[in-house]
Amino acid sequence: MSGSPHNNNLGSYGERVAAQRLVALGMVLVDRNWRCNLGEIDLVLRDAEVLVFCEVKTRSSAAYGHPLEAVTPAKGARLRRLAARWLEVHDVHPHDIRIDLVGVLLAPRGAPEIEHVRGVG
Repeated sequence: MSGSPHNNNLGSYGERVAAQRLVALGMVLVDRNWRCNLGEIDLVLRDAEVLVFCEVKTRSSAAYGHPLEAVTPAKGARLRRLAARWLEVHDVHPHDIRIDLVGVLLAPRGAPEIEHVRGVG
């Protein structure tokens, strides 16, 4: 990850929280923070017969908008390219794939607000 140590720690925390939530929903974590020359996939999970590529966005406040607002159409296209590369590198041929987003918004007190959007791309 690039960026400030604060942002790196915030992102790592958000990815841990997202992974815990998705696993609690019955998904199986397959890979995390996979990198190649195209970028990084935050989480790869299996949801029954579907392989899920998940982008996690974390914010410490909503001052700059909800975390999911940071996922632009260009970011979505890059996620699709990253998913194709991951499948190629790992020689995996799943029945189906899906791209999900998880937004993690930290609360001043208490548990973070977590929003999971399934099948965005």
